[in-house]
Amino acid sequence: MESAEIRRRWLSFFEERGHAVVPSASLIADDPTLLLVNAGMVPFKPYFLGETKPPAPRATSVQKCVRTPDIEEVGKTTRHGTFFQMCGNFSFGDYFKEGAIKYAWELLTSSVADGGYGLEPEKLWITVYLDDDEAETIWRDVIGVPAERIQRLGKKDNFWSMGVPGPCGPCSEINYDRGPEFGVEGGPAVNDERYVEIWNLVFMQYERGAGDGKEDFPILGDLPSKNIDTGLGLERLAMILQGVQNMYETDTLRVVMDKATELTGVRYGAARNTDVSMRVVADHIRTSVMLIGDGVTPGNEGRGYVLRRIMRRAIRNMRLMGATGPVVQDLVDVVINTMGQQYPELVTDRRRIETVALAEEAAFLKAVKGGTNILDTAVTETKASGGTVLSGDKAFLLHDTWGFPIDLTLEMAAEQGLTVDEPGFRRLMQEQRDRAKADAKAKKTGHADMSAYREIADNAGGTEFTGYATNQGESTIVGLLVNGVSAPAASEGDDVEVVLDRTPFYAEGGGQLADQGRIKLDSGAVIVVRDVQQPVPGVSVHKGSVQVGEVTVGASAYAAIDVNRRRAIARAHSATHLTHQALRDALGPTAAQAGSENSPGRFRFDFGSPNAVPGTVLTDVEQKINDVLSRELDVTAEIMSIDEAKKQGAIAEFGEKYGERVRVVTIGDFSKELCGGTHVGNTAQLGLVKLLGESSIGSGVRRVEALVGVDAYNFLAKEHTVVAQLQELVKGRPEELPEKIASMLGKLKDAEKEIEKFRAEKVLQAAAGLAENAQDIRGVALVVGTVPDGTGADDLRKLVLDVRGRIQGDRPAVVALFTTANDRPLTVIATNEAARERGLKAGDLVRTAAKTLGGGGGGKPDVAQGGGQNPAAIPDAIAAVERLVVETV
Repeated sequence: MESAEIRRRWLSFFEERGHAVVPSASLIADDPTLLLVNAGMVPFKPYFLGETKPPAPRATSVQKCVRTPDIEEVGKTTRHGTFFQMCGNFSFGDYFKEGAIKYAWELLTSSVADGGYGLEPEKLWITVYLDDDEAETIWRDVIGVPAERIQRLGKKDNFWSMGVPGPCGPCSEINYDRGPEFGVEGGPAVNDERYVEIWNLVFMQYERGAGDGKEDFPILGDLPSKNIDTGLGLERLAMILQGVQNMYETDTLRVVMDKATELTGVRYGAARNTDVSMRVVADHIRTSVMLIGDGVTPGNEGRGYVLRRIMRRAIRNMRLMGATGPVVQDLVDVVINTMGQQYPELVTDRRRIETVALAEEAAFLKAVKGGTNILDTAVTETKASGGTVLSGDKAFLLHDTWGFPIDLTLEMAAEQGLTVDEPGFRRLMQEQRDRAKADAKAKKTGHADMSAYREIADNAGGTEFTGYATNQGESTIVGLLVNGVSAPAASEGDDVEVVLDRTPFYAEGGGQLADQGRIKLDSGAVIVVRDVQQPVPGVSVHKGSVQVGEVTVGASAYAAIDVNRRRAIARAHSATHLTHQALRDALGPTAAQAGSENSPGRFRFDFGSPNAVPGTVLTDVEQKINDVLSRELDVTAEIMSIDEAKKQGAIAEFGEKYGERVRVVTIGDFSKELCGGTHVGNTAQLGLVKLLGESSIGSGVRRVEALVGVDAYNFLAKEHTVVAQLQELVKGRPEELPEKIASMLGKLKDAEKEIEKFRAEKVLQAAAGLAENAQDIRGVALVVGTVPDGTGADDLRKLVLDVRGRIQGDRPAVVALFTTANDRPLTVIATNEAARERGLKAGDLVRTAAKTLGGGGGGKPDVAQGGGQNPAAIPDAIAAVERLVVETV
């Protein structure tokens, strides 16, 4: 049975039994504590925590998941992988243990003809929690599983919690016996390689307290509502139903390995080292496609780093197997063709996915060349100092700057007889990740305990947003935090976080900055609002300070936004939609939105593109946008189902989380997007849009920055003033300015070349005199002195080599000249072969001089260069060189 059919049967089975089918959420987690969705229940977490009311009492999904803590282990075993699909069925206060157990047994053991998976009942073994008598009774007496195939395990294996205080409960796992060829008998308690877990049923019935680890925490009592969360690993079931040894031999991964064989000539199963590489390629390319499909782009931080790391690890393993040219195109196509049966959007977005992947491959192949040079230098320096360990900061630099996977650094260092300070590298990597997570979480929560927001949500419900229809209105303060802690009141000067029952303030989201304004209380107190965030879904937290009076929970208030700021942001947001559509029209669907920021009077828009956008194309895009403004198109918003929005061709932003009902913003016949932001009523209100330019912000991602309305007008007015001034200076019309200025710059460049030539000739004229006046230090000709300030490094080097060449015969010679350039001292020192035989090396002499100058330097034994910070120390540096020559000879 193919993976796509396993998925189809799962969803069909539970839909027929009253479960709402929930599409897989994006892999981009809507949670500051997670980089990526790593479990099937993650999208349902707000329902289990009571933050949000579930849309239905029963639900089912097949969720895309990525886990990355053990990337280095992928390939080494057949059990580790980064991407997997988790089939889940969920009950929110509806059915409980007996219902979940019956559903699981029915689906697994019903015949294929009847819509089940057709597993033999006698091959299924059950585990339950130590004291879960209820679950064991259901399995034994209701389902009919023999007691000898039911085993009890402890908290470590059969008890679930989120790792923090909250819902928890016992588990019951269903395991499949793969037969004696996979090890000894005795059930999953004895051999989990033979008895492989395929389905875990979690019975959320208790509330846990604080504690460490998976076992050390107290059970506080029963939950008011008992829930079900189950998870079946699609890949594990596919392994069983397809009769293969491991997940890498299932249909969605085997085809990738087959393509790798076609590209490299290496057969899977031929040798352990190439088998490891094959598995790395299959897993990582599939994961890369799924991540790019959900809008992740390669980068050096967060999700982008995960993608970059696994892509580069896959490419490197293809090269280890003998691939010499580009391989990503063929591998990506295989994944899209296979996984597209389950996720049709991969096929639709094929061009964009390929564009991003190919750009990253090209960037890595280029980085390998440059990074190898850096690594070679680091290896040489380590060996020269007598070391055997490459420092962690060097490994981190190679990763962070050149995108070198750590295992590539480890392997290349080992080839040179060195190890790598992996703990130091891991520490730096963890520090970087911690900073990224802390920044994301602090932006949302202001460092407050999340439980404080949840408590407000539980007591007062969500915040009603009224800002689509009004800029101000009456409300009530239902929550108040001072220094991140709930408080009944706040005084003048306090920094506060305020939750209202209804608000016109827009909370930052979807690329739009938050509103600012004031909240006035009936008592006369005033809160100045600087920012608005939603740390808990549906709860708007107004961050600001008490300007006047005392603020109390329960007080009536009047909230009013800064209208001018809102209008300027609305203009920017509508302009962003126009820019998105105009870029797609010009570049194709690969110019999909990858991020944006809409601020007062300006915006930035990130989009996919493997190359820079030509200036002529950008000009055409700007012209098209402003043509739309002149057409005075109405901007409307409508709430509809997600399916209806897709049918109408509405564009969705990658990484955004959408519910069943979505808001669609339409701009005439030009643009249609899913969007929760605020907009103008008509394109004429934008006035003018001026694109300032575009640039690269990462592999395959470009950024356009622009001004809107009055800000665009002011920019053009300043440019007009500059043009008028240039007209006056060069005596020409505006259209003549480029040619006239280019001509002037050309003449200036020619003049600079002549000046440089004259100066070089003048410097070199001194060579003969310098050579004739060489000192004699015990048979060594020493030329030491200064040349005119402003002499460049190249000219100084030419002069030093010229003087060295003028010293006749086999006489040992040392030439050390100094100058000041750009207010910094500079020296070049050269020695001939006879001097080097006497122990006089240019590198040693330069280091002595540069140290005196307050700097550093180096080079080869025959010629070296250095510099410093203190030009006044040049005489002391000359004396230091003379002393070293005397001491050496």
